[in-house]
Amino acid sequence: MSASRSAPDGRTSGHPDRYPDGRTPEHTHGHTDRHTYEPVGGRMDGPVGGRMDGPVGGRMDGRAWSVLLVLCGAIFLEGIDVAMLNVALPSIRADLGLSTGMLSGVVSAYVLGYGGFMLLGGRAADLLGRRRMFLFWLAVFLVFSGLGGFATEGWMLLVARFATGVAAAFMAPAGLALVTGNFPEGPQRTRALGVYAGTAAGGFSLGLVAGGLLASFGWRWVFFAPVILSAVILLAAVPLVREPAAAERPAGGFDLAGAFSITGAMLLLVYGVVRLEHPGNGGGVTAGVFTAGLALLAAFTVIERRSAHPLVRLGILRSGPLLRADAGALLFVGSFAGFQFLVTLYLQELRGWSTLETGLAMLVVGVDTVLAPTLTPRLVNRFGNVRVLFGGLLLAALAYALFLPVGPDWTYAAMLPTMALLGLAFSLAYGPLTMAATEGVDEREHGLAGGLLYTAIQFGTALGLSAVTAVHVAALGGGASPGAELAALRTALAVPVAAAVLAAVVTAFGLRARRAAGVPGPAPAPAGTSA
Repeated sequence: MSASRSAPDGRTSGHPDRYPDGRTPEHTHGHTDRHTYEPVGGRMDGPVGGRMDGPVGGRMDGRAWSVLLVLCGAIFLEGIDVAMLNVALPSIRADLGLSTGMLSGVVSAYVLGYGGFMLLGGRAADLLGRRRMFLFWLAVFLVFSGLGGFATEGWMLLVARFATGVAAAFMAPAGLALVTGNFPEGPQRTRALGVYAGTAAGGFSLGLVAGGLLASFGWRWVFFAPVILSAVILLAAVPLVREPAAAERPAGGFDLAGAFSITGAMLLLVYGVVRLEHPGNGGGVTAGVFTAGLALLAAFTVIERRSAHPLVRLGILRSGPLLRADAGALLFVGSFAGFQFLVTLYLQELRGWSTLETGLAMLVVGVDTVLAPTLTPRLVNRFGNVRVLFGGLLLAALAYALFLPVGPDWTYAAMLPTMALLGLAFSLAYGPLTMAATEGVDEREHGLAGGLLYTAIQFGTALGLSAVTAVHVAALGGGASPGAELAALRTALAVPVAAAVLAAVVTAFGLRARRAAGVPGPAPAPAGTSA
C-alpha cells in the first residue's frame, strides 16, 4: 500500500496537511511580513489584466480598477444598508406601530441571517464558484431589500431583513475571495484590499448621514435606495467580474451533514449573543441556546473529521495569522460597535441631537475611505502588515480613552480628536486585518477564510453591543437622572478601551511569533513599482 494514499479529508496520509498535489494549505511561498509575490517562471497569467510580464507590482490598468470598483460597490452596499436602517428605526416604529421587541427583532433578524450563514457562504464560494455566488446573492439582496420597502407589518420586515442578511452572508466572502483571486499578491493586492476595506468602513459612516437624509423623505427610501445601487452593481458585475484563474474547485461531493450542523450551530450561537443584548431575557433560555449551539459545533467537528469530502478542512484553524486576524477583528469591530452605541445614546438622549446631526458627527470617521487606499498600502510596504495593524489598534484604544471624561456640555470640538483618530485607526487596521486573514491560506480556501473573518466581525458587533449594554445597565442601577446616565455611560466606555487594547495584545503575539520564526522584515519596494 502506498504511503501517500489520500486521507478522508482530501489530504495525503503521509502529509496530513498537504493536498494531493503536494502543496500545503497554509503555504507561504516565501512570504515575508511585506506582501511580496514571486511569479512562477517570471510571469503570471492574471485574470484581471490578462497576461502580465515583468514586475507584478506595477500599476493596475483600467479594467482592474473597474473590477475593483464593482466589488467595492457590493461591500459598500452592505455597510450603508445596515447604517441607514439603524438611523430610520424611530420612523419605522412610529409608522408601523411596532413594539420595542419587534423593532429590536428587525435589527436582530439581519444579524441572525448574516452571522448564521456566513461560514457556509464562505465555503460555498470555494465549492460552487465565487462569481456565481456573488452574482446570485447580490440579486437576492436586491429583491429582499425592495420587499422590505413595501412592508406593512412587522413580520414582513423580519422576513425581509433575515433574507437580506443571508444574502449578505453568501455575497461578502465571495466578494473578498474575488478581490484576493483577481489581484496578484504583492503591491496590487495590498492596494486592492486597502481600497476594499476603506470602502466597507466608509459605507457605514456615510450610511449614517444618508439614512438621516432619506428618512426625512420617508423610511421606505432606506430600503429602496439599496435596490437602485444593487441593480447598478449587478449590471456592471455581469460583464466585468470573472472567476479567478487560480480558483480550483475541490473535487468530491457536498458535505450536507456538515453544512446543516455548522449552519445550525452558528444560528444558535448568534441568537444567543443577540439575547445577551437584552438583560431582561431569561438566563436559562439563553444558556440553553448556547449549549445547543456548542453541541452542534462539536457534532460538526466530528462530522468533518470523518467525512471523505469535508465542508471545512479543520487544518485551516491551525493558521496563526488567520486566527489572530479573526480574534483582532472580533475585538476591534466589537469595540467600535459598542462605542457607536454609547455615543449615539449620549448625543441623542442626553444632548438632544437629531439623527442627522448624529450621523454628521460620526462622518469624520469616514476619513478612512480616503486614507485606506492611499496611506495604508505605503505603510504596509514600508513597515509590514502586522506593525501597521498594531499601530491602528493602539490608535483606536487612544481614541476611546480620550472620550472617557465626556461631560454634559462637551462641544463638538472636544469630540473631534476621538472621531479623527478613529478614522485613522480604521484606515490602519481594517485593511491589514483583511490581508492577515488570507495570508498564507491556499487560494482554494480564500472564500472560507473570508467567511471566518466576517463571522468574527459579526460576532464582535453583537458581543460589543451586549457588553456595553450590560455594563451600562449595571452601572445605571435604578438611577434615571441625566447625571446618573452620564456616569453610567462613562463606566461603559471602558469596554471599548479594553477591547481595543486586547486586540493590540493579540496582534503583538503575531509580531513576537514572526521574530521567533526568524521571518525577515519588509524589504524595500522594487524600483519602478507603485503601491
